[in-house]
Amino acid sequence: MSEVKQVPEAEFGSYYGRPLLKMPRWKEPHLPAYLFLGGLSGASAVMGAAAAATGHRPLRRAGRLTAVAAALGGTGFLIAELGRPERFLNMLRVAKPTSPMSMGSWLLAAHSSLAGAAAASEVTGVAPVLGAAAGAGSAVTGPLLATYAGVLLANTAVPAWHKAYRQLPFLFAGSAMASAGAAGLAATALAPGRERVPAARLAVLGAVIDVAVSRDLERRGGLTAETYHQGGAGQMMRAAQWLMPAGAIAALAAPRSRVAALAAAGLLAGGSLATRFGVFRAGPASVADPKYVVAAQRPGGRG
Repeated sequence: MSEVKQVPEAEFGSYYGRPLLKMPRWKEPHLPAYLFLGGLSGASAVMGAAAAATGHRPLRRAGRLTAVAAALGGTGFLIAELGRPERFLNMLRVAKPTSPMSMGSWLLAAHSSLAGAAAASEVTGVAPVLGAAAGAGSAVTGPLLATYAGVLLANTAVPAWHKAYRQLPFLFAGSAMASAGAAGLAATALAPGRERVPAARLAVLGAVIDVAVSRDLERRGGLTAETYHQGGAGQMMRAAQWLMPAGAIAALAAPRSRVAALAAAGLLAGGSLATRFGVFRAGPASVADPKYVVAAQRPGGRG
């Protein structure tokens, strides 16, 4: 004889159907594009410095030029997100260690300067020693730039981002590595196959990390993990789960095939971009539904 429930299932709601939290003001495509380009710049700087240390000149050039181009592009999208250029400059008036946004602004400015100096030396041939030093410096700021956005998002009250505070930095790191490897493969497609080996290895490693962390996020994210496989966020995350493995397989053949190198570059860049859009879209979706907000406030809601 089955038991009859005396208390109905709880329903989550809010006054007049309004969200319990303020909806994030960040816009699409500005913020996802900034996240993608920042990660691409940071990982490319590391790739360029590693190529310089190991004597891979075509990949060194590709890494340095990609790092500065992506940094400038990301800065442009950030300024567009803020609305006016002076707002970005205002964030540089003070340094607040407890604010991820403040530290991120200074980090972006420092990294862009170093990447720009390294790229200028690469193109002109002027001051190669200083260019090498700047390239090494950008390799130090690069990993921080590639991952700090995960800390920034997790530091908000947005349930889907806050709950994923353990995974987002690693997810962004893997995505950044995959995109930098893609840029390296595309830039060295006409070079001898041995010049594509480091980029291919970086791309495969990044794709593996991206896929593994994405699945860990969906498995350990609790109720808020639903937002990562529903609606627009789900479409982007599923696309990334297909594009990343396909790109990794193509990258394995890239040292022997220029066609495979170009195919891998396109697939991995698309997968990395899809990851950033998926994470971004999950945020507003989790704010819009009161059940995710309530679940995040319960004991252990962040664990």
